[in-house]
Amino acid sequence: MYFYLEGIVAYCDPKLVVIDCGGVGYGVMPTSSVVAKARVGQKMKVYTHLHVREDLFDLYGFADFDEKNCFLMLTSISGVGPKAAMAILSTATPTQLAMSIINEDEKALTVTPGIGKKLAQRIILELKDKLAKQMPPGAELTYAPGDALLGGLAESAVSALVVLGYTTVEARKAVAAVDTTGLTTEEIIRRALKSIGD
Repeated sequence: MYFYLEGIVAYCDPKLVVIDCGGVGYGVMPTSSVVAKARVGQKMKVYTHLHVREDLFDLYGFADFDEKNCFLMLTSISGVGPKAAMAILSTATPTQLAMSIINEDEKALTVTPGIGKKLAQRIILELKDKLAKQMPPGAELTYAPGDALLGGLAESAVSALVVLGYTTVEARKAVAAVDTTGLTTEEIIRRALKSIGD
């Protein structure tokens, strides 16, 4: 299994990024965020997933672990293949995707070419079900001091992190570490993700 590749960018276009790792060039099909960060001749780390089907071996590349996690969750849904998942991740960040799921925003998903209303509804339904299973009924969050007035936003942030694949405990801990004063839910999520990555 290839978890990530770290090496020099040898080639880059919207459909292929080649990473030279010790003299071996690995071609990955990238998300738009990978393409935006890639610079030929410069070092880069790309998280990867190898998709194997009969005689097909496709290596997909992601800018960070959250993108990869979203890809794996999306492709676990019936009707969402690797190409559809990559298309979604090229039009929405993991945070935006999580907010679309939490808010049941079909339109945010259907802006992706090839994603119709029915498939968007299925994605929302299945990932909301995943969230419901991980969040026990009546579960209370532990907030950092001063968060009491922003409980609703913090709770939404925790829900979004669970949709992104983090456990409830990890999500609560990450959100509790954020000073949420004056922040929107998306800002809370971004800062929580940064604290998880640090």
